[in-house]
Amino acid sequence: MSLVKENDTVKVHYTGKLADGQVFDSSEGKDPIEFTLGQGQLIPGFEKGLINMKLNEKKTINIPKDEAYGDSREDLIQEVQKSELPEEIKPEVGMGLVSKSQDGREMNLVVAEVKEESIVVDGNHPLAGKDLIFDLEVVEIKETGVKE
Repeated sequence: MSLVKENDTVKVHYTGKLADGQVFDSSEGKDPIEFTLGQGQLIPGFEKGLINMKLNEKKTINIPKDEAYGDSREDLIQEVQKSELPEEIKPEVGMGLVSKSQDGREMNLVVAEVKEESIVVDGNHPLAGKDLIFDLEVVEIKETGVKE
């Protein structure tokens, strides 16, 4: 029986939850996600939780924030004057914005607070600072070096 190991490509059904049971993402009703372990495509705790799982095995893993999206960083929260925003934008709490840096990189931001003359935007990942729980089911394992 094959077990999931580093560099294998796997297909996995998952449901991601917060400690209070709130579901934030799931593959239920969709195709399972497919990825190769060790490529840094997913958070470290997710990949680590899959190691040594068998085909069709189900398990629940707890991922501490350090192996997920890390702590929420204060340096990613900033105040922006409304006058710096494009005229057509009417900011509301929870609204997503995209900021472009000088070198052309895009950063996703969320409006955290709307004040009279400014807004507070948060560039942290929405799950930063949170421990995560995942229900996993391995539905396919493509072992490294094995031709299909």
